[in-house]
Order: sequence, then structure tokens, then C-alpha cells
Amino acid sequence: MDFKTGDFVVFPLHGAGVISGIKECESDGETKKYYLIDLPYANLHLMVPANPSAGTGLRPVISRSEVEKVLNFLRNSEVMPQDPNWNKRQRDLLEMMKSGDIYRTVAVYKYLALRERTKALSSGEKKMLSSSKKILFSEIQLASGITKEEAEILVTGCLD
Repeated sequence: MDFKTGDFVVFPLHGAGVISGIKECESDGETKKYYLIDLPYANLHLMVPANPSAGTGLRPVISRSEVEKVLNFLRNSEVMPQDPNWNKRQRDLLEMMKSGDIYRTVAVYKYLALRERTKALSSGEKKMLSSSKKILFSEIQLASGITKEEAEILVTGCLD
């Protein structure tokens, strides 16, 4: 997919942001195009290859109408069963987040957020919960046109 300056995008494992520019750089005698992405929620600035074959997983932010579907999925989906082996569980959750799919990220967030209420999370799980929050909250924020705080309240309220 070809993006332009001003487009809202999601970069897997980092979250949602806006394309602030497009830059061409020369590397190995070849000119390559890169998207400059500002991720306001995480306070990051990235330079991502624009070539689809680079496999970056960059995708458009969900539509405003899709936000309610995502929130309903968070409210109503069953918590996915997880492998009792923490190492396998960690790999499975990470693969889900790497996919860039919003529903798979929601499933990871829900599983870890609810697990945290009843059991101490490992440091790896805490990091993944933090990452899934950042990704989910930032996309809901940009798709809905609301503040960071409003997105956090909207999403966390779905688990109560």
C-alpha cells in the first residue's frame, strides 16, 4: 500500500502514528523511499521502508466506524486459553502482536490485563502488556480523534 504525508498508520509492536514525510535515501547505490512516522503516544519518530516487500506490516489505522467493533470485541470476546509453559505462551503472544492485526492485539491486551488482576505477571508479560496497551490505545486515539487520556479510559472501561 502506498501512503502519503498525513496518513494515519499502525506500525506493529510500536503503535499508531502519522506519516510526517517521505524521504528518499541512497543505500548501496540504490535510492530507496522511506516513510517518516511520528508516534505521538510513544513519543517516537521512525523511518520505515516504503517498499511493501520489506515486510514492515505497516497498515492504515482502523476507521472510526471500526472502533466500536474493536471495543465490542474487547468487551465480549472470551479470554483465549494459553499454554501453561510460560516460554511458549510468551512466543505465542508476541507472534499475535507482531501480526499487526488489531483484534489479535486486543486479545493479547485482554488476556494480560485480566491475568494481572489475579496473578503477578513476569517481567516479559509486563513489558508485553505495556506494549499492547500502547498499540491499542494509540490506534483508538487516532481513529476516534480523541485525547490519549480519553482513549485510555474508553479502552480500560471495557474490562470492568
